[in-house]
Amino acid sequence: MKSIIFCIAILTLLVSCQNDDDYQEINQSLIDDTLSDLLLDASEGAGNSFFILPDSDDYGLIPQDPLNPITSAKVALGQLLLHDTAMGGAPKIEGREFQYACATCHPVAAAFNSGRRQGIGEGGIGFGLKGEGRSVDPLMPLDSLDVQPVRVPTLLNLAYQDVALWDGRFGGTGTNEGTEAGWDLIPENFEGFQGIEVQAMQGQDEHRLLVDEAFVDTYGYRDLFDAAFGDIPAPDRYSRRTAGLAIAAFNRTLLSNKAPWQEYLKGDLSALTNKQKRGAVVFFDQGKCVQCHTGPALKDKAFHAFGFGDFNGDPDAVIKPNVDIAAVARGRGNFTGNAADDYKFKTPTLYNLIDGGFFGHGSTFTSIREVVAYKNEGTPQNTTVPSGQLADEFGGLGLTDTQIDDLTAFLSEALRDRDLTRYVPEVSNSGFCFPANDPIARIDLGCD
Repeated sequence: MKSIIFCIAILTLLVSCQNDDDYQEINQSLIDDTLSDLLLDASEGAGNSFFILPDSDDYGLIPQDPLNPITSAKVALGQLLLHDTAMGGAPKIEGREFQYACATCHPVAAAFNSGRRQGIGEGGIGFGLKGEGRSVDPLMPLDSLDVQPVRVPTLLNLAYQDVALWDGRFGGTGTNEGTEAGWDLIPENFEGFQGIEVQAMQGQDEHRLLVDEAFVDTYGYRDLFDAAFGDIPAPDRYSRRTAGLAIAAFNRTLLSNKAPWQEYLKGDLSALTNKQKRGAVVFFDQGKCVQCHTGPALKDKAFHAFGFGDFNGDPDAVIKPNVDIAAVARGRGNFTGNAADDYKFKTPTLYNLIDGGFFGHGSTFTSIREVVAYKNEGTPQNTTVPSGQLADEFGGLGLTDTQIDDLTAFLSEALRDRDLTRYVPEVSNSGFCFPANDPIARIDLGCD
């Protein structure tokens, strides 16, 4: 109804306004009023504040794990550990030590996505002249390559989730209550840690990272660990566990809180163009985007099936031997064993999408407009997904090409925080090149 009233008002103004400047001013005011109403509806009356991200140093407002309170000392340590390629101390192949870190697959140049279709840790080379990410070293045995069969999610706005990974298997509270049967290989779930903390600990094992007392002393981290974890007995203070807690604390502060949309929500109505504002109207109204993409991070804590394709059969995808793509394609259902969860994947944040370059858990799209048009049309890429599993928000939207263009503008630019380098240290604690440190990467990144 509000959309109809909005359109009638605009048509009336087109007829009655004689001065283009007057029309533009009134038109913008109408869009702002419409957006204000839509935001109230979408937030059940809370309004703009419901969608505002806190400042990155306002720890009291950032969602956090009660078992891992955010402190400035943890954040400072975690920032360095995330980027320092000295962390890459447990490779499968001798001679590839200290070439990769967490940030290798989560570089700031790609808004903490991988920058390529797949993130590559050990066994990758180079970093691209524009920081787009690693390529596979042809000398690396495929079965030893550190590569995942799904797209690497961004680290941005992780604080607004209590589970991690596309299928949500990491995390022992909230969303994952009742899924204990699938926790056999995830001991931190049983301890009650949330997903971000579990991922930061488990990820060190999965991606061949190593933190021990020798690492701490060799690369000058002892004082930082002491400051962050002085309450933990010394024998346990310099470890995979404390390193994971520090990385998780830092990751929670990675917020897209300088995006134009955030400035608009705080009262700067000039922060968005009229086109972006019209796109926001589509987002909160006919596009049905807000039904899944809600809250400050524009993502719920649920899992939905939109029929995105997987890596299977794609010539540019790297699939390791013995990887069960059919199991990966089941998404949440592969973890829970519940058929009702099949083909459903965790809702991602929508901030800084344009910097990642690939979209969907299988990286099967390379432009935001393609994704919008795909969801508008409602024909799934993965034809094995039963129609009954597909989200109600998939297809049947009836968006025009103009509305698709407007929504794309909102997603591409209004949600883009252009100042993410504020989260990156100037140098690593070890002095090694980062976010990658193999010989070709050092050339690409200007370290040599």
